[in-house]
Amino acid sequence: MIRRHFFLVAAAVFLVLILVAGGLKLATAGSKGKASGGGGGRAAPVSGVVVVPRAFADHIEVLGVAKGRQSVTITSNTAELVTAVRFRDGQRVSRDQVLIELKAGEEDAGLIEARARLAQAERDHQRWATLADRGVAPRATAEQYAAALDTARAGVEAARARKLDRVIRAPFAGVVGLTDVAPGALISPGAAIVTLDDLTVVRVDFNVPDRFIAALSEGAPIVAIPDARPGDVYRGTIARLDSRVDPATRAITARAEFANPGGRIKPGMLMRISIKHGERQALALPEAAVQFEGDQAFVFVITPRDSGQAARKQAVQTGSAEAGFVEITGGLRAGEKVVADGLNRVQDGQPVKVQGATGAPRKAR
Repeated sequence: MIRRHFFLVAAAVFLVLILVAGGLKLATAGSKGKASGGGGGRAAPVSGVVVVPRAFADHIEVLGVAKGRQSVTITSNTAELVTAVRFRDGQRVSRDQVLIELKAGEEDAGLIEARARLAQAERDHQRWATLADRGVAPRATAEQYAAALDTARAGVEAARARKLDRVIRAPFAGVVGLTDVAPGALISPGAAIVTLDDLTVVRVDFNVPDRFIAALSEGAPIVAIPDARPGDVYRGTIARLDSRVDPATRAITARAEFANPGGRIKPGMLMRISIKHGERQALALPEAAVQFEGDQAFVFVITPRDSGQAARKQAVQTGSAEAGFVEITGGLRAGEKVVADGLNRVQDGQPVKVQGATGAPRKAR
């Protein structure tokens, strides 16, 4: 019985010793963590950047719709059957190239008749003019046949014009769209046959509030980005400004033009137009140095500690972003040093060791 109690007491004493040793180890680790800083652990290697002013440009951002330098929907001014289609969908055509031929049997006959009348009028005029010169016939009769000759010539021109109405040509060089018109189809006056667009130059009309009118001028540079292709950037100029401000919207319409190499911009595409209007100096940091959590932006400020440096998490207010830099409108002062990158490896209060050159944002060109 005594041996049994002895073993129980020995086991209890051994367990107490283990608990005491564990507590001492935890206390020692905690004191080391406090001595080394709030974050504890080894100093994380980071690169730093100094907060300095940088030039930022103010921009007017508006939306517009692209259209070709010249755009038209080809129609017919008469009702007739199509006899031939002389283009393919999406083909580039030249000016005055034949696109559609309409049935012209009656017009062909009318032109032949008009030419026959002209030939007869020329013979009559020649005969009576000769007689009048010899004094055999009255001069008035010769003049009547001269007038008849002019009438016959006009008749030929009218017949030729009716004949040309049966041939539809491209009014300018460009690219045709898609069409469902085929030989044998009946075309009605005003019905759309096909679209034609000159895509070498793109025009974009957009409205700008009149408070920015001082920043607008013909020839001013613009940057256009298609909404469907945000990676494409086109640079052009303001070609024209409207002559008046819309009294209902208090906005003026401007027209920008820019080259369209390869025809990548199609008429009807939504374009985002940016117009520079002024420049200002503001504190800035590289985008990699700013961390966003929801709508709030943070940086890690490098602060001195007794045994080195540590990263302190600091909320900041941001403005515009440009060329890889973020405008800092509040929360930092010029000359402060922050962690430049690798923010996911840094915690608030963690010791850090700044490595490499401490760069500053470059001034925008």
